[in-house]
Amino acid sequence: MDRLQNSFVSIEQMKDTYLMNYKTERQAEKKTTISFEEMLIKASESSISDEVIFSKHANARLASRNINLNDEQMERLNSGIRQAKEKSIKESLVMMDNIAFIVNIKNNTVITAMDQDTNDSNVFTNIDGAVIV
Repeated sequence: MDRLQNSFVSIEQMKDTYLMNYKTERQAEKKTTISFEEMLIKASESSISDEVIFSKHANARLASRNINLNDEQMERLNSGIRQAKEKSIKESLVMMDNIAFIVNIKNNTVITAMDQDTNDSNVFTNIDGAVIV
């Protein structure tokens, strides 16, 4: 009988051992996981960039139309994109110094650009807002 008591563990002892291990594992897991809200905030912060990006098409249009932007114009363009983002615009026309930019606001990407001299028509499609800077 002594031999059986020394070699076997009671159900109560096993329960305490396994449940305690499970509880500590779950607590450690909770500390390392991030809530959906925290993940969403972190993702939105990392996706917010102040710098505008020019698509390959937009760079080609700027070069072919001999449009060069200085630092002050780049800051104004970034400001216009921030304003459009605040108004929840998705695709915006940003007008600046007789230059029109079609911008994907979510990605901070200029899709195309044109100046008033080379633009055959003054019709802009597939936009849901406009900003004049």
